[in-house]
Amino acid sequence: MNGFPPFKDSSLLTEDKKFDGVPVRIYQPKTPATAKRKAFVFFHGGAGIFGSVEAYERILRHVVKEADSVVVAVEYDLGPDSPYPNQYNQCFKATVHFMKHVDHYHVDASRITIGGDSCGANFATRICQLLVDRPDLPKVQAQVLIYPGLQGLDFYLPSYQQNSCVPLMWRDTVIYFCCLFLNKPTSVIKDVLESCHVPEKMRLKYHKWVNADLIPKEFKVRGYKPQAPGLYKFKPKVHEEMKEILEETFSPLFAKDEIVRQLPRTYLLTCEFDVLRDDGLLYKKRLEDNGVPVTWTHIENGIHGIAVLFGYGFLSFPSVEQMVNDFTQFLKSL
Repeated sequence: MNGFPPFKDSSLLTEDKKFDGVPVRIYQPKTPATAKRKAFVFFHGGAGIFGSVEAYERILRHVVKEADSVVVAVEYDLGPDSPYPNQYNQCFKATVHFMKHVDHYHVDASRITIGGDSCGANFATRICQLLVDRPDLPKVQAQVLIYPGLQGLDFYLPSYQQNSCVPLMWRDTVIYFCCLFLNKPTSVIKDVLESCHVPEKMRLKYHKWVNADLIPKEFKVRGYKPQAPGLYKFKPKVHEEMKEILEETFSPLFAKDEIVRQLPRTYLLTCEFDVLRDDGLLYKKRLEDNGVPVTWTHIENGIHGIAVLFGYGFLSFPSVEQMVNDFTQFLKSL
């Protein structure tokens, strides 16, 4: 998933370091700044089991130049070799270290944005929530969430039904990747897809945040069939095996309102042909219901994972250019 390395860019400074033991790559403009710069801390996608900073080199260089920003990309260890939740812990440690040492990079501590794509957006979501309880650190200015996966409770949402066979992320592939990431047996995939891992009490608790009725009507026109009551059959053994995907770390959509209302302004991007689309729509609603300003971009002909194609000539089709340029403009505006 690394692609072909881009040519060296003489207008940028790139440095590989370790922040509190966690590998990071730091990108900075070579041009001297007239004032302290903004910063973007980025976590790459790849389901937590593949991918690398190298795969996002073209995007990150673009952000540095267009937004005149310092970029810190975290090279967290991949699962399952590095057990869950090490990835969250490493991203958090690297972020905290950077926030404590921003002066070294001539960064304005009040202009730090945290973001990522896919599972990286999941990490960013959770880390921004955790930072709410850190008054010793600078307040995060914004979060950027690109087609995030945010909950492990309901895999019958409209986007899961409509896009169940759309690449690059099929419906059953989501659970397969979850099992690999968490080092769980793939034999539970069918039961998890049918929500057999969710106790009824928990389903009722989170119904106010996760249910198809919260998805706008225009997103339920094609290929969606409401699920009949009583469809789900709880299986305690499956729950015990997969309970981590219902915790707030893995499912940050379940964070309490008192946390959500303190989150920074948010840029959120969803793609129409993506099983994870509705996770983004549900979190958008939660943020807005709690008074958090949201800038939302919906790519009508977009599919999951295509941001990594940016800068690859004919492979970087219009929807890829649109999404990267759009969130870059958001960063530039901060």
